[in-house]
Amino acid sequence: MRIHLIVVFFFSFLASCTVAQPGIYSTSSKKAIKLYEEANICYKDLDPQTGRRRSLGCAESNALKALEKDEQFIDALLLLSEVKIAQNDFLSAIAYKERVLAINPAYSSNEFYYIASLAMGLGDYEKCLQFSKLFLSRRSTSEYFQDQARRYVDDCEFAIQALKSPVKYNPENLGAGINSERPEYFPTLTADDKSLLFTRNVEDDRVPMYGEQEDFFLTTWENGSWQESEILKGPINTKYNEGAPTYSADGKYVVFVGCETGYRGEFNYGEGRQGYGSCDLFASEKVGSKWIRPFNLGKPVNSNHWESQPSFSADGKSLYFIRGIVRQGRKNPGEQDIYVTEITDQGTWSVPKKVSGKINTPFREESVSIHPDGQTLYFSSNGHPGMGGLDIFMSRRQINGEWGEPINLGYPINTFNHENSLLVSAKGDLAFFASDREGGFGSLDLYSFELPLKFRPIKTTYVRGKVFDAITKKHLPAYFKLIDLETGQIVKEAYANSGNGEFLVALPINKNYALHAEHEGYLFYSKNYALNSDQMKDKEFVIEVPMEKGKIVLENVFFSVGKYDLKPESIYELDRVVDFLISSPTIKVELGGHTDTDGDDDMNQVLSENRAKACVDYLVSKGIDANRLSFKGYGEAQPRAKNNSPTNKALNRRTEMKIID
Repeated sequence: MRIHLIVVFFFSFLASCTVAQPGIYSTSSKKAIKLYEEANICYKDLDPQTGRRRSLGCAESNALKALEKDEQFIDALLLLSEVKIAQNDFLSAIAYKERVLAINPAYSSNEFYYIASLAMGLGDYEKCLQFSKLFLSRRSTSEYFQDQARRYVDDCEFAIQALKSPVKYNPENLGAGINSERPEYFPTLTADDKSLLFTRNVEDDRVPMYGEQEDFFLTTWENGSWQESEILKGPINTKYNEGAPTYSADGKYVVFVGCETGYRGEFNYGEGRQGYGSCDLFASEKVGSKWIRPFNLGKPVNSNHWESQPSFSADGKSLYFIRGIVRQGRKNPGEQDIYVTEITDQGTWSVPKKVSGKINTPFREESVSIHPDGQTLYFSSNGHPGMGGLDIFMSRRQINGEWGEPINLGYPINTFNHENSLLVSAKGDLAFFASDREGGFGSLDLYSFELPLKFRPIKTTYVRGKVFDAITKKHLPAYFKLIDLETGQIVKEAYANSGNGEFLVALPINKNYALHAEHEGYLFYSKNYALNSDQMKDKEFVIEVPMEKGKIVLENVFFSVGKYDLKPESIYELDRVVDFLISSPTIKVELGGHTDTDGDDDMNQVLSENRAKACVDYLVSKGIDANRLSFKGYGEAQPRAKNNSPTNKALNRRTEMKIID
């Protein structure tokens, strides 16, 4: 069983506060006192290298003998309680303390608090609640302990109710292809849920003293199972610690944590890595199939504090991470919050800010994960009511942009132990986490479970694309944007992979999107897509982006049937034409209108001319010289497809732009 953080504090506190001072004892038996003092000497015997108590057997034996001389010797009972805490035997530690209070209920109010702490460490919520309330009813108690006891009351009352309404939970080990006898943890997935990157603690004789360090391993989903994992090839892994990776949606970028063994201001991590604090965030880009040498994200993202556990948003605009406060070279685990930094218009990271809303507390927040839907945040915290220790929570983004009230994922997803490192797949149906539960391959293993419906994110699908020259088929690293046509907001902007022209993005379904791509020497490419079917969550949506040099279809210019007034959702596309013409001041273009073959030929001809003119009029209103523009109506004379289906008719109704001499 893992030691509860509060119990660790409790253990170190008691070592100096509850062991009796020489000469002040609760017994008059000299033999009992002598045995107790011998027990105390043994208890204080520390290993100089590890700081661990190495004579607990001696301490326990002598303290028990002291109790034989006087069974109401309170000091011996308290020392035995400390021995049992050091041995992780919390039940026995509680029993000894209860014996103390049975002998003298007024001995120390703090003993009620200590019992509550131990009971929380065991998940005994009823006892924890009982003794927390007893402690709070006493006077002259520590203000800090009072605050902690009030938190215990909130946690215990929540936990008692959560135990009565467990959520569906059936975790499955990811198997021998991923897990080993070494610890595996902090997984991250690409948007198609097919590439899983994770951290493994590995033995390494290059590391002095410790003989171990952290590296990244990669596995892929093929034929219904995870394949044998392999160490990530390239310059990212070193003899130093690399951990807590986060993929960009397409797997093209990875942001991760690099740490040094001690803090020395600005220092070099080795392997060419310059650091600012005890742990920094680094990134690497995948060009083709190879990763480039990692680079430090620099200031203001990194500081002289502790940055860790990053999570990259699917739109590539935001990076969430944990910042812990470092004072005098040591990190205080109680002072860490979730921060977010945004990409600015200049392509740099903004000054990180604590996430808005009610997520951060005065206590610990960890393991932040922004889902590809961009609206759901998962994280761990011990500052909100929960089962004790670190619990996993979720929060949804509100209309005003702030994060809503955190929702505890409930029992048995959360227990009295620490739960963290939750990752939810892009589809939202599976959650991944690390655990040292029984039945694994050794230490921490990676598991998955079906996430209950009420904790799932907004349904998303992934879009895979490839950008290429329409004539030569050569791959192009074009810049592209995906726009929500309803809101006009950019939901993703990036460059296609410079090696193979590919991109991969995650998008919420039941929305209409416009794709806009640009590359030097080419006309921009535009097309709209409707992701409005629940069936799309289980399918790969593939986009081909052929870039033209002479003529393009303005796929995102829209008119009502039989009319030539521009619809509002056309404005974003025409503004891109404005940008293109401003950046290419010598180019002249023709806007051409086309219709399907339905209706009267002459009316279609007039309609196509008016639609093309409407586009030119808009461009002129935005400052484009009319001498660079012309319009022409082609009516139904140049169809792209046979006019025999609604789909083909939609293809024929279009606005084109071509370069003219």
